[in-house]
Amino acid sequence: MQYLDFEKPVEELDKAYQECMKVAEKSGVDVTDACEKIRKEIEKKYKEISKKLTPWQRVQLSRHPDRPYTLDYIKAIAGETFFELHGDRNFADDKAMVGGLGKIDGQTFMFIGMQKGRNTKERQYRRFGMPNPEGYRKALRLMKLAERFHIPVVTLIDTPGAFPGIEAEERGQGEAIARNIKEMSVLKTPTIVTIIGEGASGGALGIGVGNKVLMMENTWYSVISPESCSSILWRSWEYKEQAAEQLKLTPKDMKKLGLIDDIIPEPLGGAHRDWNTAFENWKKAVLDAYEELKDKTPEELVEERIEKFNKMGVYKE
Repeated sequence: MQYLDFEKPVEELDKAYQECMKVAEKSGVDVTDACEKIRKEIEKKYKEISKKLTPWQRVQLSRHPDRPYTLDYIKAIAGETFFELHGDRNFADDKAMVGGLGKIDGQTFMFIGMQKGRNTKERQYRRFGMPNPEGYRKALRLMKLAERFHIPVVTLIDTPGAFPGIEAEERGQGEAIARNIKEMSVLKTPTIVTIIGEGASGGALGIGVGNKVLMMENTWYSVISPESCSSILWRSWEYKEQAAEQLKLTPKDMKKLGLIDDIIPEPLGGAHRDWNTAFENWKKAVLDAYEELKDKTPEELVEERIEKFNKMGVYKE
């Protein structure tokens, strides 16, 4: 496991705990009390760290290399019922955007989300989770398919932004994102949006319009990344921590501003520490949201969604 700077106090304790467990396994000696003591110390340290987390540190946690990605969530929860669908039926199959049908406790959902890679080869293949226009068009195709068969849509957002290459602009990146926002606004099926990692810029909004918008505890959602904000305002990345503070991008800030509906709790230390608990918490939040939406008519879903987003922001005439 990799450790961020502010996680360093736990690193040695983790190693001691692993050694303690190995001794018990190899020697058969009962060291339960010693191992439990170390485990409680780890828990205590993480509670102390969690209380003092800054917005920038939450950004770092959202990017943790050991954090679960979109397909990890889908495959863990939908299992063998998940059937991936490919292509935008126009240009190509974007590997940075994945989607398909799957079931949670017998209920079919259309899952759509950005997928990152774990190593250099995978990251290049997935384009670091930054979709091209065909990725957003694939997402829209799957949403319209779900709408046709009255299947609820669940999106998983984890992207540093839409792909910024010139070829993406040539193929209509802005138009693809704008069309998705428009079409998602009037989608006649329950739509649940979840931010499971990074939620940056229009790249996130391209699959971010829903009846319910939920954020995992250690994620961020903003019009711009702290680094880019810092480089624009101060012409340097050195002020990224200050930018993160001012952007109000944490789940608590977003909930307070009325931009999201709820926060999904993560295991102590973050989702990367305990994938299974993170999966179960996400699953429960999605099913709870669906329970609230499933009996609404298509007209009610559209009306409530539009009203929800129209209320966002502050203006003065």
